[in-house]
This record gives sequence, structure tokens and C-alpha cells, in this order.
Amino acid sequence: MRQTVDIFRIRLDETDSTNRFLRDYRGEEGRVMTVVTADNQTAGRGQGRNTWESEPGRNLLFSVKTYPKGLDARRQFVMLEAGALSVRDALSAYADGFTVKWPNDIYHNDMKISGTLSECTIVHGLVGSCIMGTGININQREFISDAPNPVSLAQILGHDVSREDILDDVLERFGRYLRMVDSGEYDGVQDAYLASLYRRTGLHGYRDAAGGFMAEVETVEPDGHLVLRLGDGSVRKYMFKEVEFCKVNG
Repeated sequence: MRQTVDIFRIRLDETDSTNRFLRDYRGEEGRVMTVVTADNQTAGRGQGRNTWESEPGRNLLFSVKTYPKGLDARRQFVMLEAGALSVRDALSAYADGFTVKWPNDIYHNDMKISGTLSECTIVHGLVGSCIMGTGININQREFISDAPNPVSLAQILGHDVSREDILDDVLERFGRYLRMVDSGEYDGVQDAYLASLYRRTGLHGYRDAAGGFMAEVETVEPDGHLVLRLGDGSVRKYMFKEVEFCKVNG
């Protein structure tokens, strides 16, 4: 019987959602991860109701399904950290200025180049499987949606880049972080995540339901809560979509 490969890849010309494809997929899988890529995605989305603009055949659109070992559901955010770091590290081989914008976007300076949607199943208090769908702007030169700050690697570098090379690098790096997760090295992954954060130091503008304020990042807790410290020393804690980054106070 043929031995299953570590990474099993599925390539599609078009699909509505690579995450949805993997949720419904019942075919052969890899020992470490199963990856589906698409040249075009007709219903790609981000956190909440956000959509992802991508010119067909110009960017990277892919989802990865894994089965982390012994990962407590309360620590599932480490998978999102691992995925974000893999993309950030791979892009950093091409230029400086890449950071992870909490919780999972990748920024180049103040411009968004990548986002990820994570979907985990929970079985008896443990993460059973995790699917992470990622979009990375690679060779798109013009963006026509109302997204406020998109950028591509080609715009940064001034030339096109091999999408396949970047995907290979992302998957290799994700494999390394996944081995850390499977070994229980959650703190190591989180330390790398904290060190890579956008606006990691100094006071910056934020806005919550009560209005704008200035604060600095205190930490990100293991469950994903962002902890901000205001200038008066008080601390505020937020989950996804409860606070937004902004340029100025008010």
C-alpha cells in the first residue's frame, strides 16, 4: 500500500472557498497537513463579514488542514499564531517591515498584505482539527475594492514573485511551528508572535465602543485576548472585533 505523504496538495482553478472545500473534503490526506490552493476564490472571506479581494491567478489563496496533538481547546489561539508567523517569516525573506497585526493579519508597515481565517473543531475539550484559510497578495498591482490599505509583494519589490516558492516556504515554516505545538512548546510560539506584533511598542491610537484612546500593547493572552495599557496605567482587555486600530485618538 502506498505510504501517505507528509503534505498532500490539491490544486483547483476556482472554488467558492478553500476553507469550505476542506471542510467537505473526504479524500486522501497528508500525515502532517492537507493543503488546497485555488487561482480564484468566489466567496473568500476574513473575520466577521470581511471579504478578500484577489485578482485571479495573481495571488496566493490556500487553506491548510491539520490535526494538532493534545492541544487544549483553551489554547487553540496558538494555531493562529503559528499560521501568522509562518506567513510573516516567509515574506520577511523578501523585505523588511513585516509584522503580525493582532489577531492574524500580516502588515507591511501600515499596509495589509495577508489575512487568515481559522476554524477549529473541538472534541472532548481538545482541538480535533484546524483549518486555516489564508490569502496573500503576491503579484496583484491594482486593488479596486474599498479595502483601506491593501498592498502586494510585487508592489513592495517592484517585480513579480513566484507564488509557488512562497507557498513552499510558508508550508515549511508552518510545519516547524506545528511541531512546536505538537510538542507542547506553546510559550515558544507565543513569544515569537509577541515579538512580531504590529505596534509592539509605544502609544498608538485605538477605538472601541466607547470611542478613541491611546494605548500600548501589554500582551496577547494565550486565549487570544489583546491587553492594552493606557497612558494612565489602566488596562483594557479585548477579544476579536471589540477594538480597532486607528491612526489618531478620537
